[in-house]
Amino acid sequence: MISKRRSINYIIVVLLAFATVSGFSQNLFKSKTKSAKSKTILPGAYLTTDYISLLKGKKVAIIANKTSLINNTHLVDTLIASGIDVVKIFGPEHGFRGDQPDGKEVDNSIDPKTGIEIVSLYGNHRKPTPGDLENIEIVVFDIQDVGVRFYTYISTLTLVMEACAEGNIPLIITDRPNPNGFYVDGPILDTAFSSFVGMHPVPIVYGMTVAEYASMVNGEKWLQGGKTCELTVIKCKNYTHKSLYQLPISPSPNLQDMKSVYLYPSLCLFEGTVVSVGRGTESPFKVYGHPMLPCGSYSFTPIPIVGVSEDPPLKGQLCCGQNLSEQAELISKDGKLELSWLLDSYSTLCPQTDFFKPYFDKLVGSTLLRQQIEAGMNEKEIRQSWQTGLQEFKEIREKYLLYDDFE
Repeated sequence: MISKRRSINYIIVVLLAFATVSGFSQNLFKSKTKSAKSKTILPGAYLTTDYISLLKGKKVAIIANKTSLINNTHLVDTLIASGIDVVKIFGPEHGFRGDQPDGKEVDNSIDPKTGIEIVSLYGNHRKPTPGDLENIEIVVFDIQDVGVRFYTYISTLTLVMEACAEGNIPLIITDRPNPNGFYVDGPILDTAFSSFVGMHPVPIVYGMTVAEYASMVNGEKWLQGGKTCELTVIKCKNYTHKSLYQLPISPSPNLQDMKSVYLYPSLCLFEGTVVSVGRGTESPFKVYGHPMLPCGSYSFTPIPIVGVSEDPPLKGQLCCGQNLSEQAELISKDGKLELSWLLDSYSTLCPQTDFFKPYFDKLVGSTLLRQQIEAGMNEKEIRQSWQTGLQEFKEIREKYLLYDDFE
């Protein structure tokens, strides 16, 4: 029998989940800047006069999702209204409309509004094939990223670049600001662990926009066979890496406000453990918990939420833990990953549980962090071990920056 407390939690989660799915959460992304005197930041897509002429008279494919907006109008609709021949749309993880839950394969379809074919680049079909790009003369990439290595949009970008390079098709990136672009932190990926949640030897938080990242992929010859993609960048206006850019729309179903965006780089490491990060609740990536953690003032019970998290970890189990919503602002000020929550959870749950899953090493990009935690190293010691790699990466990164840096 479900306890009264769990019943109340369940009702609250359902009500709040309904509000989230209906779009309520998008109101949490309120615009602000680091300085009241800062000029309005405009993503590259807004600067239509800089790229419409490059598309005129050509058959165009677009890689886009629900974040590909110019104010409240989708880029696809803007281009069609401007007389551009958009013949194909490619959708990343979560789909073209951004309404598919994490990890769910998305089928190809037809966009009901425009009648254009949508090809999914998630699941078993992550890279456009020569057939997908047949008769395509130019490709446009316009997706809002969050600047974290295991967020899969930069992997999709890399595979699109690879396909364009192989087919001699030019690629335009309409750049968008990085909401976590004000710092660089975390362990560097060992390329032996390269996967769709981390392809390149970069830290977890790499402090680059998608266009800067693409330029680095080209410049460092990271595409298969050392090929390079013919790349044109439409830069953001009034953006620098000192900007605290506030997303106008949630970038994916489980990043529902700026607090979750700031906490995501630190909390996503829990996805490789037995601990829940609140998928299946009203606060994904703002909380963590487990049935065997001490119960204090905060608890939650994950439940399936259609279109957000349909089979959440620890489903139906009462999890005790912490609500970290108030910690998000500290990350936006300090600019660093927070390891204390992971270390504290490990010390409490081990050896009662098999704390780490194999996925942890893939997320981290090596075995080292897991081994350091198992060896009892503290946060200061672990962070110190990152410094040489971070300095080497920053020297590479500097070559490809398009905007003033935070340092």
